[in-house]
Amino acid sequence: MAGVIYTKNFNLLVSTSRYNETNAKSELWFTLLMCDDTYPIISGIQFPGLITALTNLSPKKVISKINKIQERNPNFFQFILKIIPIDFICETDTKTIEQIIQENHKEFIDEKDSFKITLKRRHHEKIERNNFIETIANVIDNKVDLENPDKIVRIEILGNISGVSFLKKNEIIRFKM
Repeated sequence: MAGVIYTKNFNLLVSTSRYNETNAKSELWFTLLMCDDTYPIISGIQFPGLITALTNLSPKKVISKINKIQERNPNFFQFILKIIPIDFICETDTKTIEQIIQENHKEFIDEKDSFKITLKRRHHEKIERNNFIETIANVIDNKVDLENPDKIVRIEILGNISGVSFLKKNEIIRFKM
């Protein structure tokens, strides 16, 4: 596709309404500057309504700072609908994603924490949702809680690239429009 930048390196996945990607990129760039990132890289991707960003800061610290901006000014964000921090990027391969989760989940999920897995697939329906989630859940020994988990393992499949996040509930920002 002409005019689309394909990036394999990002640590924030941002959603906006379709056709507002350019406005959301500007809004995100300005917001990241406010969060003390002097050189954020913001890219459009092939999926309408999604953009990515690579911040030099910890993405979860950025989320915390953005939450404070939102608390001070609830109407600040006009174009961004949701911001998800991404901990790991890899090619979309079930074994690779499983390995990332197996090798890293203990760093993010304490023994006493419950968890749930959220899988978002875009242009990659070949991964069978229930089997894949079950395979990943078997890697983590903690209690599953689909209603009120302590942590969320979020897998974002964006065609041939995937992002994996280990999140607390407040680390996904959703703006009310």
